[in-house]
Formats: sequence, structure tokens, C-alpha cells
Amino acid sequence: MDLATIIGILVAFGLVIAALGGEAVLFFDASSLLIVMGGTIGAVLVTYPLETVLGLMQIVKKTFMTRATEPSELIPQFVDYANRVRREGILSLEAHVKNISDDFLRKALQLTVDGLDPQMIQEILETEIACLEERHLKGAEIMQTFGTLAPGMGMVGTIIGLVLMLKRLNDPSSIGPAMALALLTTFYGAVLANLVFNPMAGKLRARSREEVLIRSMIVEGIMSISRGENPRILEEKLNSYLPPRERIVRP
Repeated sequence: MDLATIIGILVAFGLVIAALGGEAVLFFDASSLLIVMGGTIGAVLVTYPLETVLGLMQIVKKTFMTRATEPSELIPQFVDYANRVRREGILSLEAHVKNISDDFLRKALQLTVDGLDPQMIQEILETEIACLEERHLKGAEIMQTFGTLAPGMGMVGTIIGLVLMLKRLNDPSSIGPAMALALLTTFYGAVLANLVFNPMAGKLRARSREEVLIRSMIVEGIMSISRGENPRILEEKLNSYLPPRERIVRP
């Protein structure tokens, strides 16, 4: 669970609702919400294939609900693997493969244990990283599209409300609801874009960068193990991926 995301959403919406005070209920209007949400979803479905939009839900769920591995946690793990290989050979890792929860790391170790050429292993793993990054960036792109279209649909609702108001000027009782529709659609579009869609697009990009870093470190570690490099050299290579304050320093 990503607490920063949950806390951010709660704080953002909580402060907005608190600022509205006892008048918050007046800011709910089903017609305005339908115009903004319905129009935005429809426009996104026109822009992207249905299966791509539906696949976004899985990417968002995994990105926000899955705890990412800390990069520093990989270093002692790979140093242990390297020491085992030096003492007992590459086949000594076979017993550990099935106990690894990370699919990418498990696949990388299995390819190494199977004796594939290091160059071939690197190509397979780097292709998988590229495809993962493409999927995540596509998800961020779709979410950014939501954020771009929502204020536009808010403006559409505003125009609808103003037209209704102008056509009913002879009926003062209908001016208020039409004006509310005009203003609330703009409000909903701005809130959804700036508190939900655009921040989620940013989080998807950040999560993608984090996962690419982790997988790049895994590839580096696997290449070092497959080439039989010294565990200390492997450790230094993986340390180079981390900022200085997070690096493992041995006496």
C-alpha cells in the first residue's frame, strides 16, 4: 500500500471539503458530474482502444497497491548469490529460484541456472524492461489524457449551463439551477484534473522509474554472476545505482 498516495488524496479532498464547510452539500450536482465524467471517459475511449483503457486499471492498481523493493535490499541478496556460486557453482542457485517472489528476478536466475549465454540473457531481460516501461508510460499517458480532457468537459458543461440560463431569462426560478450547472462543471473538471488524474499520471511515471531502476540492478547483478565476477566487484557495481547516502560501505 502506498501511504503517500492515500494520505495525499485524503488531505487534498479533506481540505477542499473543510473549506466548503456546511455548504459542501450544495456543491454536489449529478448533472454536472455526469457531463464531466461521462464526457471525459467517452473522449478517452475514442482516443484509445478499449482493451488499453481497461488494462490501465490493472497498471494503476499494481502501481499504487504494491510495495516496491528497496534498491539497497538487492545488494546483499546478490552478494550472497555470488558467494554461493563461487563456492558451489551456478547450479547451487536452483534451489533458491522457486522461493523468489519477484517474477523478474526469478526468471533472470532461472535463465542463468539453465546455462544460457550471458549476452542472450541480457537481451531477453532488457527487452522485458523496455516492454514494462512502455506499458507504464502508456498508462501515465492515458491518465494525463484524462487530466487534459476533464477541464475541457467542464467548459462544455459551463457553456450548456449558460445557454440554458439565457434561454430561460423570463423564468427567474430556472436561472439559479442553470448557473449552478455552469459553474459546477468547471469546478468538477478542475478538481478531477488537478487532484486525481494529473497526480496519478505523475505517480505512474515515478513508479515506472523506480521499477526500471530495480530491474536494471537485477540485470547488472545477473550479468556479474553469469560471468563469475568477484562478489566485491558485483557489490560496487550495484552500489553505483544508488545515491551516496544509501550505498553499502564495508570496512
